[in-house]
Amino acid sequence: MCINYTPVSQHGLDFFNTVAPADAEWPAETWQDYRAPIIRLGANGERETLVGSYGMVPQKKIPPHVKKFSTMNARSEDVGTKRSYAKPWREGQLCLVPMDRFYEPNWETGKHVRWGIGMRDTRPFAVAGLWREWPEADGGVAYSFTQLTINAAGHDLMEHFHKPGQEKRSLVIVPPDEYDEWLHCRNPELARAFLGLYPAELMAAEPAPKPPKDSAPAAGD
Repeated sequence: MCINYTPVSQHGLDFFNTVAPADAEWPAETWQDYRAPIIRLGANGERETLVGSYGMVPQKKIPPHVKKFSTMNARSEDVGTKRSYAKPWREGQLCLVPMDRFYEPNWETGKHVRWGIGMRDTRPFAVAGLWREWPEADGGVAYSFTQLTINAAGHDLMEHFHKPGQEKRSLVIVPPDEYDEWLHCRNPELARAFLGLYPAELMAAEPAPKPPKDSAPAAGD
């Protein structure tokens, strides 16, 4: 499961023919509850970028008496039945999560090594996600999102990640020519047709140790 990725910068959103609000900022790497850009279908039927919190249910929204749980990834197999995701999935609250690469653990050396995974041509890309909104005390609205995952057994690249014996999973990379079809889809059964593995020959991966803290500029710069 992906729990960390590099979101596109403000400039990188040009690739998706959209822009974020002028004052929007987000960190150079995204972890649980970090802010990052997502692309959804706007009221005018065009792509709209907003900034949301990574994880469908932000940790601060979990009641104190409930054990903390993670909603950074939604399994496609049960996304329609899990309480955290069922309503947004049923109502077609689909989004694209734009990024430069995501990170997974490789254990083939016998220890955890972080690898970065992206496109062979180094261009930004987007993965399939769901979004929801949360009412704020000041009358405003905040957003959160999750990424959809699928089984990756047999995939020439993604089967190399996670601990031995663990199920192999992958984010759903959406081909650029399907962006608008995905965003416009409002039928959950039809949406499943988009949930496939991306061709390994179009992807690239390499070891990517974590950068020193506070050494990277904000992605919104």
